[in-house]
Amino acid sequence: MAAPAPSKMSAATTARLSALAVLVIWISFILVARGSARGTLTALDITWLRFVFSGLVVLPFAWHFRRALIAGLTVGFDADIGSDLPRGVALRRALALAYFGGLGYCLFAYHGFFHAPVAHAAVLLPGSLPLWSTLAAWLLLAERPTRQRWLGLVLILAGGAAVGGSGLAGALGEAGTWRGDVLFVVASMHWAVYGVLCRRWKVGALAATAAIAVLALVLVVPAYGLALWAGAVPSGLARASASEITFQAVYQGGLAMLVAGVAFTRVVTHYGPVRTTMFTAIVPPLAALAAVPVLGEPLAPAALLGLACVTAGLLVGSGIVDLRRLAVRAAR
Repeated sequence: MAAPAPSKMSAATTARLSALAVLVIWISFILVARGSARGTLTALDITWLRFVFSGLVVLPFAWHFRRALIAGLTVGFDADIGSDLPRGVALRRALALAYFGGLGYCLFAYHGFFHAPVAHAAVLLPGSLPLWSTLAAWLLLAERPTRQRWLGLVLILAGGAAVGGSGLAGALGEAGTWRGDVLFVVASMHWAVYGVLCRRWKVGALAATAAIAVLALVLVVPAYGLALWAGAVPSGLARASASEITFQAVYQGGLAMLVAGVAFTRVVTHYGPVRTTMFTAIVPPLAALAAVPVLGEPLAPAALLGLACVTAGLLVGSGIVDLRRLAVRAAR
């Protein structure tokens, strides 16, 4: 019997490890956001530090491998890198990815934490991502979801609602909370479009992440620096400690941007955007579980119910549990 192809095994293993990395970083992102919103830095400061660190790290490598990155943004890394590359296409795609997966997502998400509590973010950022990814894939990729995937999606949304439903309902009357909720939803939509575009254009994980990092460094970082120098925007950089600035730069730019960005894009390339967000939908209940030892927050019964619903949705929506086979076996 012929042995499995090593390349396929390697790709599958890499995708699984990348999915695990995304889960860990996204859960920690939600937990870290509580401290970030209560700190000295503003949402724009955190966004700026994220792009400064990631851009400076990626820029030397991006310049050295610029031809490969351009090819990755046009025809994918598997194609032959020729001399006549459509650079205009590469630039337009890079700008789109940099907006949806970089500037747009960060601005909406970080500002959301300054208006709404973390429970809302856990539900509305990763929890609603499967919905937007399914809709975006339907519109941009013509991927019509199956009935089983729709059922998994419904279970995941029900689980997310169970985790944060009580917190959302209890804060409806709080001033400004709805603004954070809207920002989280818009941020989730941005990230969903980013994942679907990577899939549609067959953009490699390194090319997509490098495009976001370099363009943000070139376009966003100087613009915000000038705004700070002119005193046009409020900032806490002058009052923040060196440790707070260093932590935000390394965590947001290194882990949340570079590591999670590469890992997420690699998982999307392997599994597809909808199935990938089925995996990441486990973040809300796991974040609720992690908040018990990390933040000292009690685990409500709704969180346990949400965990059960999301787990069932993941098993059904990803195809791990085949309902047709179960029905056939039950009929026997």
